[in-house]
Amino acid sequence: MGNLVIIGAQWGDEGKGKIVDILAKDADVVVRYQGGSNAGHTVINDRGTFIFHLIPSGILYRGTACVIGNGVVVDPGTLIDEMDQLQSKGVTIGKNFAVSQRAHMILPYHKAIDRASEQSKGSRKIGTTGRGIGPSYADKMARIGIRMGDLLNPSLFRKKLEENLVEMNWFLEKLHKVETFEVDKVFAQYMSYAERLKSHIVDTTTMLNKAIVKGKTVLFEGAQGTHLDVDFGTYPYVTSSSSSAGGACTGTGVGPTMIDAVLGIAKAYTTRVGSGPFPTELTDEIGQGLQERGREFGATTGRARRCGWFDAVLVRYAAQVNGLTSLAVTKLDVLDGCRELNLCTGYRYKGVVSKDMPSDLEALSGCEPVYQRMKGWSTSTTGATTYKQLPAEAKRYLARIEELVECRIDMISTGSKRDETITLRNPLSCSRRRPSR
Repeated sequence: MGNLVIIGAQWGDEGKGKIVDILAKDADVVVRYQGGSNAGHTVINDRGTFIFHLIPSGILYRGTACVIGNGVVVDPGTLIDEMDQLQSKGVTIGKNFAVSQRAHMILPYHKAIDRASEQSKGSRKIGTTGRGIGPSYADKMARIGIRMGDLLNPSLFRKKLEENLVEMNWFLEKLHKVETFEVDKVFAQYMSYAERLKSHIVDTTTMLNKAIVKGKTVLFEGAQGTHLDVDFGTYPYVTSSSSSAGGACTGTGVGPTMIDAVLGIAKAYTTRVGSGPFPTELTDEIGQGLQERGREFGATTGRARRCGWFDAVLVRYAAQVNGLTSLAVTKLDVLDGCRELNLCTGYRYKGVVSKDMPSDLEALSGCEPVYQRMKGWSTSTTGATTYKQLPAEAKRYLARIEELVECRIDMISTGSKRDETITLRNPLSCSRRRPSR
């Protein structure tokens, strides 16, 4: 088994949680490497339904260690709530769970600034969840962030908090006209978090590298999707972190030569939450049907997702920037009953057709999708566990996706449950390419 990065190949919400859950049984360690509690991964198994925001879904396996890497921004209160909810369902969280000392924290003022800033934008709203993700990453880059390891040193934590609140309270009061925060109250609150989390806060970079040297299999779990990546996504309608495969290295401290393969997750159609361009969006009854059958509502926010046809230009770009070695196509069953399907094979902009995705937001917003029509299928694919069970039309549809994206399909999800999956090849069964020592 090799070390595998799992990323979203669209705008997030592709079903990464289920795929990570399936593959985690063969992994020794699962590490989340970016994002914050704005992400939501849903896993349904024989023990019930689990919604994860920060903790990797591999925690459901007793023999799998789970790590929150340095690239994640952590809301300690949300993390503790998630731990409590999982433990109430019989999930063990002890030495099998670690949080990086270098991971930056979300403080109450980050959430206040996030909400106030988004509200002030009016029609220019990005569509953030208001959970303080962006402001926390901004502080990280401004070199005034407070890290999880700081909770282990109360005097240092208080000093940093006092210094930050001078500036943050000014912004909140003078610029945004909202309530400010008292040092003593925030300090007391976070010291209570420290008491609960201190045994989990460790040097995860050293931990992960030692595991790899010992031959352990590591699964790197991304949040959001490639097209929400702060560099490669539809900027500025993106998240605040590197949600592409490169973030797995910077978000954990594991070098790129230690990564063996990258698995991209893509729905059999396309969805997007929040604002921003969406060339294949369907605003008619077909799009509404996809939304209803696919239960397209956010696990974290409950927001309805915009729906559209599969965009091969979008996913092909994701294959390029992530170096995808294979794909997992999810929610194939949602297309059951569609008489006709459209696959976006290119974009038309100002009369010119291109198969490449423009980096310019104005150009992308003006693109018209070029479609290839394909015959749908009436036979149910829900719960199919072998490729032979799929109707011929579904096989042709998947084969065309492989051709357009230029990436093979290893897994096909045919339902929300763990066993409703077709595995053509195990993405973890990749040869290890290691530098000589």
